Amino acid sequence: MLVLGIESSCDDTSAAVLENGAKVLSNVIFNQNTTHSKYGGVVPELAGRCHVESIDRVITEALKQSKTTLRQIDLISVTVGPGLVSSLLVGINTAKGLAYALQKPLIGINHLEGHLLAIFLHEEVKFPFVALTVSGGHTDLYRVDGFGIYKILGRTRDDAAGESFDKVAKMLKLGYPGGPIIEKKALLGNPLAFHFPRAFLEKDSLDFSFSGLKTSVRNVILKRDCGESPVLSDSDISAGFQDAVIDVLTSKAILACKKEKINRIVVTGGVAANNALRNSISNTANSHGFKTFFPKMEFCTDNAAMIACAGYYKSLKSTPFNKDALFLDASATLSL
Repeated sequence: MLVLGIESSCDDTSAAVLENGAKVLSNVIFNQNTTHSKYGGVVPELAGRCHVESIDRVITEALKQSKTTLRQIDLISVTVGPGLVSSLLVGINTAKGLAYALQKPLIGINHLEGHLLAIFLHEEVKFPFVALTVSGGHTDLYRVDGFGIYKILGRTRDDAAGESFDKVAKMLKLGYPGGPIIEKKALLGNPLAFHFPRAFLEKDSLDFSFSGLKTSVRNVILKRDCGESPVLSDSDISAGFQDAVIDVLTSKAILACKKEKINRIVVTGGVAANNALRNSISNTANSHGFKTFFPKMEFCTDNAAMIACAGYYKSLKSTPFNKDALFLDASATLSL
């Protein structure tokens, strides 16, 4: 089965062609970093416009790289939420048009399910496993018992981890996207130069909260700039902030495994590309006898290959009728 995946939930326009759920024939991603960098974050209206301008050529390039044609595609899989409505609608309406014109089956996919299954693009993980999804918009813990069988264990109560990286980078005037920039700065800093707070919440809670940490960073920067606190470099602040985030993420992931009595952890999402996070969770998990799995770097950030993968497995359980193509709609807060 050849699946055409389309992803446009935020600021990455992506199309991919996947064979039988695992063989990636192409995975084209066009990011909008240049457009949004001057604002220090994603501007929804601009993101939607950029998707309109790029989606046709991204799909064309994905087909070209995979050496396939639209007529050869057996299924079209598209993200329907959660995400920015202005962005989601571009991908959905494009997928609808293709499905209607070509009379191809179309299936809508939850963006978070795509992240959960991204690991299966290059590695099989036995069920059940605990999944930590960490991205710009989401920080969630799931128990995954099979394809389509998910139980939410914990989620962020305010800012997501990735969003906090972007906001701290903006406070330090380092640029956008913040995750990779903070990670590089942190390598040059001392994480012990300042101890930022860790919000573990009530005992045994698997929820997350990063708003207090973000506020603490802001206060430290303001005091530093006014000469009211010890001299801290941008690198020191970045290192201390990153260390606080990773400490909480690692602790919660390990706690989830203990509570669910599961010894496998899958860490996915854009922040899963952070090497310090990978090392922390891997080392801590190993000390407890747990196994850790991470998608390849290109499958951590938003991409259409993971949407095609989720569409493939979802289609095995239900027949995506052509008529569904006319009724799919975007949902900014779609739950999994």
